[in-house]
Amino acid sequence: MIGALAKKIFGTANDRRLKTYAPKVKAINDLEPDVEALTDEELRDRTRQFREEIAAGKTLDDLLIPAFATVREAAKRTLGQRHFDVQLIGGMVLHEGAIAEMRTGEGKTLVATLAVYLNALAGKGVHVVTVNDYLAKRDSEWMGQIYNFLGMTVGVVVHELTDDERANAYGCDITYGTNNEFGFDYLRDNMKFEFSQMVQRGHNFAIVDEVDSILIDEARTPLIISGAIDDKSDLYNTIDKLIPKLNADDFELDEKQRTVHLTDAGNEHMEELLTEAGALTEGALYEAHNVTLVHHVNQALRAHKLFQKDKDYIVRKGEVVIIDEFTGRMMPGRRYSEGLHQALEAKERVQVQPENVTLASITFQNYFRLYDKLAGMTGTAATEANEFAEIYKLDVVEIPTNRPVCRLDEDDEVYRTSKEKLGAIAAEIKEANGRLQPLLVGTTSIEKSEQLAEFLLSQGYKMIDFADPKGLSKLYDAARSGKPSKLFAVLNARFHEQEAYIVAEAGVPGAITIATNMAGRGTDIQLGGNVDMRVAQECASLEGDASAKKEAEIRAEIAGFKEKAIASGGLYIIGTERHESRRIDNQLRGRSGRQGDPGRSKFFLSLQDDLMRIFGSERMDSMLVKLGLQEGEAIVHPWINKAIEKAQHKVEARNFDIRKNILKFDNVMNDQRKVMFERRREIMNEESVEEQVADMRADVVDSMVSLHIPHDAYAEAWDVDGLAEEVKAKLNLDLPVADWAKEEGIADEEIKERLLEEADAAYAERVEKNTEPLMRMIEKQVVLQSLDTLWREHLVALDHLRQVIGWRGMAQRDPLNEYKSEALELFKGLMARWDETVTAQLMRVEVSFEAPPSAPPELPPMEMSHPNPEALIGGGPQGGSLDELNTRLAAADFSARGLAVSEAPAARDPANPATWGKVGRNEPCPCGSGKKYKHCHGALV
Repeated sequence: MIGALAKKIFGTANDRRLKTYAPKVKAINDLEPDVEALTDEELRDRTRQFREEIAAGKTLDDLLIPAFATVREAAKRTLGQRHFDVQLIGGMVLHEGAIAEMRTGEGKTLVATLAVYLNALAGKGVHVVTVNDYLAKRDSEWMGQIYNFLGMTVGVVVHELTDDERANAYGCDITYGTNNEFGFDYLRDNMKFEFSQMVQRGHNFAIVDEVDSILIDEARTPLIISGAIDDKSDLYNTIDKLIPKLNADDFELDEKQRTVHLTDAGNEHMEELLTEAGALTEGALYEAHNVTLVHHVNQALRAHKLFQKDKDYIVRKGEVVIIDEFTGRMMPGRRYSEGLHQALEAKERVQVQPENVTLASITFQNYFRLYDKLAGMTGTAATEANEFAEIYKLDVVEIPTNRPVCRLDEDDEVYRTSKEKLGAIAAEIKEANGRLQPLLVGTTSIEKSEQLAEFLLSQGYKMIDFADPKGLSKLYDAARSGKPSKLFAVLNARFHEQEAYIVAEAGVPGAITIATNMAGRGTDIQLGGNVDMRVAQECASLEGDASAKKEAEIRAEIAGFKEKAIASGGLYIIGTERHESRRIDNQLRGRSGRQGDPGRSKFFLSLQDDLMRIFGSERMDSMLVKLGLQEGEAIVHPWINKAIEKAQHKVEARNFDIRKNILKFDNVMNDQRKVMFERRREIMNEESVEEQVADMRADVVDSMVSLHIPHDAYAEAWDVDGLAEEVKAKLNLDLPVADWAKEEGIADEEIKERLLEEADAAYAERVEKNTEPLMRMIEKQVVLQSLDTLWREHLVALDHLRQVIGWRGMAQRDPLNEYKSEALELFKGLMARWDETVTAQLMRVEVSFEAPPSAPPELPPMEMSHPNPEALIGGGPQGGSLDELNTRLAAADFSARGLAVSEAPAARDPANPATWGKVGRNEPCPCGSGKKYKHCHGALV
C-alpha cells in the first residue's frame, strides 16, 4: 500500500525516466525552425560537420540534439513524415542502449532512424536487426531514403547474397538484416583462413526490432552450421514404418514438457519389431553397440508423437519446411538437428536428406552480447523486463502513445468444446461483418487457420484469390455499397508471398482476415485500407494526369472507407485460442486501436484448446457440467482470464528456465569458443607461425618423454620401445632411442634434448628442400586446418556430453559443474592433440607442383539451422565419423572479406593487463615474469 501511494505521489521509475528526456525534446523542437530554413545541400552537409566534430573530440551525446533535429527534417523532406515528440523519446532510449516499448502503429521503424543516424556518425557501422528478409529489404529501402539524403550508405544482408555482396553491405554505414543472417555470418567468418575473406567488420551497435521475439522466443535454441556426413535414409525409413505399430501403452507422452519415451513394455515391443525388420541383428536394443539405433528410434518417436504437420512444419514441393512457432512463418533452408528432420522426412514419405554434423554454433544470447551497445524495440517487453535485465543488461522503458488508446478489451468467452467455440466465432463474425466492421481473426497454427477457413466456406463465405489482380474488387464494391461481402483472406505461412498485401487491406470495411500470428508482420492495419499499397497496385500502368487523377480518387475513397470503419467500431480482434505466451496475445490485440482509432478485442476459448487441455481442463469440464452449463453456452468472468494468465505464466516460466539453462551450458562452450576464435585471428594476423610450430614440436617431444620416461624413475621403469614407436609416429624419425637409453648416466632431460635436436634438424632439411616461403605458407594452413578439424570434433563431443551429463544428478552431483569440469578436460585434450597433429603433418609434408585449378574449389554443402526449442540441441549423430567432412572442408575456399584488428597500445602497464593490447604468443609476458606470454597470462587453459 505504501508503494502504491509512493507511485501516485512520485510516479513510477518509468515516469521519472521519461521526465528526464523533456529538456532534450524541447531543445530539438526549438531547433526545428532553423533546420527547416536549410537547403537540401546544407542539410546534407551537416553529416560531414558532425563527423568533423566527433574527430575533434565531441561525443555522440554532445551531438544528440542537432543530429535528431537533422533526421526529423530529412524524414519530412523524403518520406513526408515528422517524428512526434514521443518518437524522439524512443530514439533517445535506443541511443542509451535500452529497449523502447512502443505500441503497434506508433512508428517504431521511423523511431530507429534517430539512434541509427547518430551512432552511424562514428563510422564503426550500425546493424538494424529484423525478423525476416522481407522487412530487412523493405526497411532498408524505405528508411534508406533518409540516410541516403543525409549522405550515408545503407546495405542489406539477406539469404541469397554472395560473400562479396555481404562484405559490401557490412561495409556500409548502416546494415539491415535478420538475426539469423548476422549470427551465421559471424560463425562463417570464424571458419575463414584470411582476414580478407571475412565479411563482418565488428560489432559496434545493434538495434533489434521485435526484440522480445528475437532475444527471448528464439533464444531457446542455438544457431547451428552443419555439414552432411553419411546417408542413412534406409534406416530412417525402416524405423519410421515401425512406429505406427506401437500400442498406446508402449510410450509415455508428456505434452506439457514436450517429451515422449518408450516404456519398458515399449522397449521389448520395439526390440521385437526391429529384429523382425532386420535392423537389430545383435544383442539387446540398449547395448553399447546399438546406441545409434536407439537414437534413430527416439527421433522417429518424437517425429510421430510430438511434431504435427501444418503446425510445427509443412510439406512443400517435396520438402519438410519448419514453421516458426512464434511468427507462423516458413523457415526455408533451416533444418532440425540430431536426425529429427530426417525422421520427419521419413514420416511424410519425402526424400530423406543426409544427416548433418555440427561445424559451428552460437546462441542468440551470446551473439548479441558481442555488441558494444545493444538496443531494441517492441510493442510487448514489460512482461519480460526481468529477463532482459538479467541476461542482456537491458532496461525496458515504456514510451507513451502519441494519442490515447481507445480499444475495448473484453473478457474471454470459454466453451466446453471446440465445436461450440467455432459456432460462436462464426456467429460473431457474421454479426460484425453485417455492420461492415473489419475483422482480424487470430489462430495459433496453420492447421487451425485452415480449419476455420473451411468452416467459413461451408457457411457460404468465399476466400479472396490474391493471385487475381482484381481479387479485392468485390470487397471494395461491398464497402462502397454498405452491404457485407462475406469475403475473407487467410494469412499464414502458406501465403507468405501475399502477406504484406493481405495485411494492408485488412482495415477495409467488411474485410475478414484470418491470421496465424501477427508477431513481426511489419505492416500496420490502417482503417479504410493502405493508400500506398493501392496506389502502387492500381496506378502502376498509368502516367501523368491519369495517374494523378486515379491517385486522388483512391485517397478520397479510402478516407470515406476509414469513416465507415470507425463508425462500425474500428478493427475487431477475435482470438480463437490463447497462445502459450501472453506477449503473443498482446501483439494480436495491439493491431487494433492504433493512433487513437477505436477498436475491440475478445478471445473465444474451449476446454479442448491445447493450453486449457494441458493445464487441467478435465477438472473444470466436470465442474461446468455439474453447474448445468448447456451446449452452446459460454462462461464469461474476469476470474477465468486470471486463471488463464496463470497458466500462461507457468509456460513462460518453463521457457525462461529452458533459456537460462541453455545459456549456462552454452557459456561453458562460449568461453572456449572465444579462446578458439581469438587464437585463429592471432594466427591469421601473424606473417609467420614458424616460432609457434617450433614450440609445438618442443611440447610434443616433452610430452612423449614425460609419458614414457618419468622424471627420476629407474631405468627399469622406462618404456623405451613405446617411446621409439611414438617418435616414429609423431616425428617421422627412426632414431636409436634404445641405444641412448643404455648409455651410462643418461636421464630424461638428455633424451629430450637429443630428440628435439634431431627433430629440429630433420624439419630444417624439409624446409630447405621445399623452400622457406612455401613452408611458411604451408605451416599457417596446417595450423589453422588442424585447429578447425579438432574444434569440430570437440563440438560433437560436447554435444554428446551435454545429452548424458544430466544423469550425474542421480549421484547428487550438479550436472552444470560436472559439465564444466568434463568440458575443460576435453578442451585440454584438444590443445594437446593440436600440437601433435600439426607436428605429425609438418614432419611428413611433401610439396608437389601442379597446374593451378581453373576455378577456386567450392565449399562443401553446409546447412544453417535455428531449430525449434523442442528439437535436440547439438549437431552430430552418435558416433558419426568426421573424416570425410574434415577433408572436404580443409580443401575449401571460404571466400569473403574484411575484419578490423585491434592494435597494441603505445605503453603497457605490467600491473594492468587491460593496457597490454594484443600480445604475441611467443613474446615475453608484459607482467615482467620472464616467461613467454603463452606460458604466463596468455595460457589457454
